[in-house]
Amino acid sequence: MECDPEKIIFDQERGEYICTETGEVIEERVVDQGPEWRAFEPERARAEALTEFYHDRGISTVISWRNAEERIKAMKLSKVQKAKSSAERTLINAIKEIERIGDLPKAVKEEAIMIFRKAHEKKIVQGRSAESVLAAAVYIACRRHRIAVSIDEISEYFSRDKTDVAKNYRVLIQRLKIKVPPEGVKEYIMKFAEQLKLSMKTIAKAIEIAERAKEAGVTSGKDAKSIAAAAIYVACLITGEKRTQKEISEASGVSDVTIRNRYKEIKKVVCNDENPCYY
Repeated sequence: MECDPEKIIFDQERGEYICTETGEVIEERVVDQGPEWRAFEPERARAEALTEFYHDRGISTVISWRNAEERIKAMKLSKVQKAKSSAERTLINAIKEIERIGDLPKAVKEEAIMIFRKAHEKKIVQGRSAESVLAAAVYIACRRHRIAVSIDEISEYFSRDKTDVAKNYRVLIQRLKIKVPPEGVKEYIMKFAEQLKLSMKTIAKAIEIAERAKEAGVTSGKDAKSIAAAAIYVACLITGEKRTQKEISEASGVSDVTIRNRYKEIKKVVCNDENPCYY
């Protein structure tokens, strides 16, 4: 029985001409060993060698189909496969980005990756900016390890909007039930003092001043960075290791106006004849 020419198709995967009516193989040819797609689509090339450039070493399943029913199933599975691949790429890129942050201790990086991975698994990342979620995860890890870094600094590092990062920060701690300690004034004092090249005597005095201000209720509801900056300014006045408000402002990122306001509040409970620190 001869097959109607209009019912003969070429199965590109098998390299065969097949009659769709009888299923008979009409003609065979040698399978092309080269890529069956265009050069600018290397990810779709046939039978690529195993490679370390892919997280699965290039052995992902490639779906093919031969009849209408199988084609519909294949299209559905292909969508799932592509979605999975996209999600995996998001996770892999996030891990690489965290590992590239040179100034963070290994333990902080590992916790940031763990937080992002959990967010990824719980589909919190879906519908959000992955970069903003990543920035929020890093910020949480820093806070949990008592590393003095502000959300402004994190947002700037990842080139993301501060408001968006802050929103994702709140989402992560709520959805993942993460406990985050309050921002530590002491950590900020140490960070700013290092940039200002202050002596341990002045650093110790600044920490003492911040603690006294806290006991007096002066720091309640105030930004930790501004308290740290003002405490350093007061400590410098007491120890004689003077730094201007402008210098402290540049090191801390706190405006000199804010430093001056916090100074006025702190000096009421700290400054006296023993500790002269008058403005």
